[in-house]
Amino acid sequence: MQRRTFLKGTAVTALGAAALTASLSGSASAADIPVASLTALQNAINGAAPGDRIIVADGTYTVPAGGSITISGKNGTGAAPITILSETRGGAVLRGARGFVLSNSSNFTISGFAFRQSTTLEIPADCSAIRLTRNDFRFADTGDPYWVVVRADDSKIDRNHFHDKTTAGIFLVVDGPGSTAMAQNLHILRNHFSDHSFTGDNGGEPIRLGVSGRALSAAGAYVEYNLFERCNGDPEAISVKSSDNTVRYNTIRDSRGGIVLRHGNRSRVEGNHLIGGVDGVRVYGNDHVIVNNYLSGLSGRALVVGSGTTRDHTPGETEAQRRGNDACDRAVIAHNSLIGNAGTLSGETRTYEPQDVTIADNLLVGDSGSLVAMGATSGFTWQSNLLWGAAANGNIPSGGFTRVDPRLSQGTDGVLRLTAGSPAIGAATMGGTVVTDDIDGDQRGTVRDIGADEYATAPVLRHPLTAADVGPNAA
Repeated sequence: MQRRTFLKGTAVTALGAAALTASLSGSASAADIPVASLTALQNAINGAAPGDRIIVADGTYTVPAGGSITISGKNGTGAAPITILSETRGGAVLRGARGFVLSNSSNFTISGFAFRQSTTLEIPADCSAIRLTRNDFRFADTGDPYWVVVRADDSKIDRNHFHDKTTAGIFLVVDGPGSTAMAQNLHILRNHFSDHSFTGDNGGEPIRLGVSGRALSAAGAYVEYNLFERCNGDPEAISVKSSDNTVRYNTIRDSRGGIVLRHGNRSRVEGNHLIGGVDGVRVYGNDHVIVNNYLSGLSGRALVVGSGTTRDHTPGETEAQRRGNDACDRAVIAHNSLIGNAGTLSGETRTYEPQDVTIADNLLVGDSGSLVAMGATSGFTWQSNLLWGAAANGNIPSGGFTRVDPRLSQGTDGVLRLTAGSPAIGAATMGGTVVTDDIDGDQRGTVRDIGADEYATAPVLRHPLTAADVGPNAA
């Protein structure tokens, strides 16, 4: 018997200009300024005040060669941003080499455009609180390799669709000022990244959050509730190369790329679904928390605890050292479900082995190979992991697991969860407060279950995302 009632995601249909502008309004007295040409748009921007909404009529607008739509020295407020929006979502199409060029501006929103240009849209470091929302990005493959670059603090990239790229390059790059700093407090929310078909070895990430030279800088970014489909341009769909970030509640489906903490420290990867693709989660660096993730049907390695060419990245290291791998130290890997993957939990063979990692309360199920295939390790803690399936145990220590049927049942969303009477229920033993709820949003309580799912009969609050949950028409 199916034990859950699933909440179904709903899409919001395209709204007319009046409803859309009302939803973006930050001030009851804001002016609506309709424009129908690039000249009128530029004039409206030049004269815009906090709370104004410049509404661009549907149509195709080709920016002349060498030209741009300039946003300079324009500052809204938190309560009353300045907004430029398409009359209907996707109705205003921007063509030409370059579109919006921002400088020295804040609290500014760009919404609802179809970007069909060839030059990077940059949010520079002298701006702040810039929002890109409900846009459709499909830049020319022959143009700049990076589509959107964010260097400004407190920016928000939400409910956009980035899609259809066949060449090397990245949909969304997050950097910062100078060569080592990171943009602060970026929010990447409910975007749809799809159809990157570049076939090279690397260089085609949907999201790159930092770069090796910025690895030790804290960003405080949240990457959450985004959907990745057929993202095959790189083994890293979300490439984290900075510190102190949160990657949670995302879905990566049928994609080559996974979630990779490639450089940096103290990030949290929580509650993500990685289903039916190639690679899962790889972890390098120090003091990360990897909890409540569901990895299923991956043809590559599901979860890799990385070894290093160096023990720790340091401010004084050479460029070559910084670009190397930093061994994974002091990570907590708990309450994850790894089910039916070609490679379940594995390590690597570089010079510096991972050390002092806790691997506890995980559910590992597979029918081929070995469930655990670690390289050299030092000071690992293994406890209360549950293993099942025809796959061999591998080299997990004998005291760190129990082999027993977890009694799983597949829900209508395709996810395998615990059923009543599962031996995983109440069997978790790791202390501390690393997790408070499960991948579905159910509270863990003081007596916790093994794996990403805490058995419950209440409706699921979080589920694998679909196209209806993300992108320009998402709620």
